[in-house]
Amino acid sequence: MAGHVVAGTTATTADQVLACHLVDLGATRDPGDGPLRLTVPGGMELPVQIDWSHPGVTAGDAAMWPLDEVTAQARCALMAVHGRARGGPARIALDYVGTAAGLLACQGVLAARLAGLRGGAPAGPVTVSVAGAALLTVSQYLAAGSAVDPEYVELPATAGTPPPFACADGALVELETLDPAPWHRLWTELGVAPSVAGHAWRGFVLRYATATAPLPVQLHAAIGQVPFGRLRDLAQAAGVAVQLVRGHAERCHDRYQPGVDSPPWRIGAGPVAAASPASGTRWPAAEGPLAGLRVVEAGRRIQGPLAGQLLRLLGAEVVRIEPVGGDPLRGMPPMVGDCSARFLALNRGKRIVEADLRSPAGRATVRDLAAEADAFVQNWAPGKAAQLGLDATDLWAANPRLVYAYASGWGDAAGSDPPPGTDFMVQAYAGLGTHLRPYGEAPAGSLMTLLDVLGGLVAVEGVLAGLVAGHRDRRGQRVDSSLLSAAGVLQGPVLRGERPARRERDPLDGPLPAIGGQLAVPAGTTPQSLTRATSAVGPADALDRLAGLPVDDAVALLRAGGVAAVPVCPDPGLLATDPAFAELLDIDGCAYVRAPWRFVR
Repeated sequence: MAGHVVAGTTATTADQVLACHLVDLGATRDPGDGPLRLTVPGGMELPVQIDWSHPGVTAGDAAMWPLDEVTAQARCALMAVHGRARGGPARIALDYVGTAAGLLACQGVLAARLAGLRGGAPAGPVTVSVAGAALLTVSQYLAAGSAVDPEYVELPATAGTPPPFACADGALVELETLDPAPWHRLWTELGVAPSVAGHAWRGFVLRYATATAPLPVQLHAAIGQVPFGRLRDLAQAAGVAVQLVRGHAERCHDRYQPGVDSPPWRIGAGPVAAASPASGTRWPAAEGPLAGLRVVEAGRRIQGPLAGQLLRLLGAEVVRIEPVGGDPLRGMPPMVGDCSARFLALNRGKRIVEADLRSPAGRATVRDLAAEADAFVQNWAPGKAAQLGLDATDLWAANPRLVYAYASGWGDAAGSDPPPGTDFMVQAYAGLGTHLRPYGEAPAGSLMTLLDVLGGLVAVEGVLAGLVAGHRDRRGQRVDSSLLSAAGVLQGPVLRGERPARRERDPLDGPLPAIGGQLAVPAGTTPQSLTRATSAVGPADALDRLAGLPVDDAVALLRAGGVAAVPVCPDPGLLATDPAFAELLDIDGCAYVRAPWRFVR
């Protein structure tokens, strides 16, 4: 983005992320006044709007619409998912929605800039719906919660205690294995009955999908009998990875902090110039800015598939590589027809090609697809691409203009033999357990897949930046990002000392009880403003007054008194029938989140 200028004020976290990442990509920062805008070489201005409303909001709905980070988390069900494992809605104590909205805004700007280079520049602002961004972060939970599958029964969240585990010496740890055999070996060594360990496996392995982990008390008790060193040795022998839940001080001492003191991606040009610029036609008026481009995605779980899905929502044709017989996660309930609702939330609309990567023919299939593609995105285990002969240098041999994106777990932070780079392991290493909870609560990560989602968003930023760079210099681009770099983007303000590492406990900071539900008020709401808004109800304390009212009446009372309260959505599935969100969702067996960007042609 050299030669571009980012101007305008940055009043919110979303604005700051957008401006920072454009500067990371080479743009010049001109703080100036007024709304954010990008001036491209030649003088054309591209305004950017990060919008807290959307076209479908009616006058009645607007009374319940979120205004800031706290109310967006409440209204769009992030509080419900984040707090599900521990008994009820809870605030994510970092600006998660704002961070996601800023990443999506940067994607929109890069996509619009690429469209301009291809001959179809937008005529008006690039707009990102903050509510749409919030819904994207819970898209798999929204799809699952709105699917009707009479055979699906979810384990009660309160049937056990989620990780982390506390060792005898006080160390807090996360465990990870994707295979039940190591799981059973570890618990056998710790003296847990096989029947108990076997019953717990389902809740453990499904925690990514359900945001709960109701593990039996016997598991926690067994780990509580051994010090960390002993647990580490037993886990290593069993084949289970162990990660200490680190704190803020340990995280601050890391020399490698991508997303904090360096960009969240590394982008480098390939060695050989292509004979022609990136393929694709002019941007058709009725399609997204990536129309005419092809992406090959070899993604697993959430990070890679979400990256592919966002590129599809921007208009690209996405070809997804799956094993012969299809991805096993297609069968994860609840089902919509013959496919998992959660799987469809991340993969709907992609073209599927099955390939056995263990065979020469399967690998040849992938190489042939990449030879005709504009971008290739994968989040395989470290070293797998090179073992398969499907790394960047391998694919550039046939397609020197390809943008090759690797979305990893750890980046370079965990050495040559890293533990599984999964969401909860990286959360533990990154110190999110401290940052997500207020004083007085033990550190613990979220069972909402915070980093898988942000990791997918960061990867798409890198892909789009690579496509812009590739169009400019006619070379393939290598893009590397990670879950750890996504954590750095989220944690940046606290790791740079701009905000406290842990917020003080504030009775107004989380959901407030009312009859039949809960409500939330914007950040910075004072007790005095609540007292004024509720004074007509009676002489009791303001929180007691609200607790004695039905939740809708309590919200209406506060709104009338000048406090922009919203009801807390207790389950993301309920948003599918909420008229305020109708313009942001497609309903087809379950709810799918529409593209959060608007481009004016």
